[in-house]
Amino acid sequence: MSPFEALYGRKCRTPLFWNQTGEGKVFGPEVLKQAEEQVQVIRQNLRTAQSQQKSYADVRRRDLSFEIGDFVYLKVSPMRGVKRFNVKGKLAPRYIGPFKILERRGEVAYQLELPEKLAGVHDVFHVSQLKKCLRVPEEQIPLEELNVQEDLTYEEYPVKILEESERVTRNKVIRMCKVQWNRHTEDEATWEREDDLKAEYPHLFQSTSESRGRDSS
Repeated sequence: MSPFEALYGRKCRTPLFWNQTGEGKVFGPEVLKQAEEQVQVIRQNLRTAQSQQKSYADVRRRDLSFEIGDFVYLKVSPMRGVKRFNVKGKLAPRYIGPFKILERRGEVAYQLELPEKLAGVHDVFHVSQLKKCLRVPEEQIPLEELNVQEDLTYEEYPVKILEESERVTRNKVIRMCKVQWNRHTEDEATWEREDDLKAEYPHLFQSTSESRGRDSS
C-alpha cells in the first residue's frame, strides 16, 4: 500500500492508468472502518520491515564483553585545528592506552584504570569506546604529546604542505593546500584552504618559502 492510497483511500492516478483507479465512493461509518483497516495494514507492514532489518543487523552484530583485569584501548577523536565553515572537522578515530579494566558497571560499561594525565576524564566507558588488547602490554602509549581533553578529543596539527592547487568557482579562485597531519602518513593527507592554514599555522608557509629558496639556488 502506497502512502497516497493510505491517505486518500484510493490509488494514485498516473498517465498510464488514468481510467483504472476510479474514485472512492465511501461515506459515513464506512470511511472510518476503511481507515482503521488501512492503519492496521500499515502497522503490520512496518512491523514486518523492522523485523527483517533487525534480522539483517543481528547476523553481523557481535556482543563485546571483557573480563576484570583485561587490557583495552580507549577510542579518542582527533580534532583538526583548521575550521571548515566555522566547524572543526574530525579525523579518523584513534585509540590510546591500553588501560586495565578494574570493574564492570552494568551490562555494557566498564571502569578503567586511568593515569594521572587523564584525571579529569570520567573513568567509566561504554563498550563501544573500547577495543581489546590482545596481549599484555609492556608500556603504554605516551599521553603527554596528545593532550587528551575531558571529552576524549585532542587536537592534531599539520606538519607539512605536500601540494598546492587552485579551486575555481563561479565568483573567485580559492587556493588549496594538501597537508600532512602529525601522527598521520602522507596517504592520509587532506586538502585545506590556504587562508585558513595561514591564519592558524603561518609557520608552515615560512618553511615552504625557505625550501623553495633553497631549491631555486
